[in-house]
Amino acid sequence: MRPWLEPGRRPAPSGPRRISVLGVTGSIGASTIDILERNPDRFTVEAVTAGTNVQKLATVARRLGARCAAIADPNALAELKAALSGSGIDVGAGPEAVVAAAERPADVVIAAIMGAAGLPSTLAAARSAGVVALANKEALVCAGDLFIATAIENGTQVLPVDSEHNAVFQSLETRNFDDVDRIILTASGGPFHSWTAARMATATRAEALAHPKWSMGEKITIDSATLMNKGLEVIEAHHLFGLPSERIDVLVHTQSIVHGMVAYRDGSNLAQLSVPDMRVPLTHCLFWPARTEAPHKRLDLARVGTLSFEEPDRERFPALPLARAALEAGGWATNILNAANEVAVAAFLAGRIPFGRIVPLAEGVLDEATRDGLAGSMTGVTDAIALDREGRRRATAALESVLV
Repeated sequence: MRPWLEPGRRPAPSGPRRISVLGVTGSIGASTIDILERNPDRFTVEAVTAGTNVQKLATVARRLGARCAAIADPNALAELKAALSGSGIDVGAGPEAVVAAAERPADVVIAAIMGAAGLPSTLAAARSAGVVALANKEALVCAGDLFIATAIENGTQVLPVDSEHNAVFQSLETRNFDDVDRIILTASGGPFHSWTAARMATATRAEALAHPKWSMGEKITIDSATLMNKGLEVIEAHHLFGLPSERIDVLVHTQSIVHGMVAYRDGSNLAQLSVPDMRVPLTHCLFWPARTEAPHKRLDLARVGTLSFEEPDRERFPALPLARAALEAGGWATNILNAANEVAVAAFLAGRIPFGRIVPLAEGVLDEATRDGLAGSMTGVTDAIALDREGRRRATAALESVLV
């Protein structure tokens, strides 16, 4: 087992676990709140954070009895103070306040801030928390080596919340980690699984957001439609489980019942199956290494009937091979790719480019950065953020040239 995934790195708490939730107003945050409120005697809430939604953050902070609430918007301090007046909850505003919230003492930190914006606070949690339950894949995509090294140095366990990586983690046999042949991540295929490339190219915003299985935020839902999300998950799996790209497979599985598998060299395959509900991996991480009763529906395989698998179509979904190429190039390239993709997705959601331009725009930025010799190492969060900003600058420039 990788050292950051091993149990017993720090003593387990004897009483209720102290929890902080970074990104409490998103879909992962909502699922986490549901679990916490169903188990009030098992947890206390140390800190909650959000990006811009002050009123929702304040409401959640009061409901959970949080000790601290921080908003990333530096101009929202007065509004947050007013919303939490008389509660006794510590408040803060701005990126530094979110990082400070992540550094507060906690047994488990749910890292669920979307995109590269969550990198500083997630790294802060890796320095201070007993366990980081990682729902922010960009911490690994943008600075995987740095994040894992930080976790190891500080004795912090990293548990994957993404359903696919959590499934792989649950299927790993600790004693036999060195006998793993490969791991398999599954993909739902998104809303365009059976669409032609020509039809996808002109897909509307509403069509791209109509995911058939999962209820997620807009950005990750678009990434699922392009399969960029699965490409980023390959990068994430590489850092979590220490396997090269060629030993990380992806299969399209439209039923979304088998979330991940581990294939061993003796020919055995172990898989994790459950209904598609993010409370499954979240419950696993919040109570790990124990198992507990959970609120979601139980899997009825007789009702499901059939489980099917197929290879992803790399011609219609070029984001997957593009992400693999970036992984082969190194951490600087995965950082640039992620930044360019975030800009491209935002442009599509704003109606500025068609769906068919998302992946080509990101690919063009990565190609340009490669030609310009942008390759380099990241020794700290400052380097990672600088690369992210450079990727965004180049993507914005490329976007403007397309629109002129």
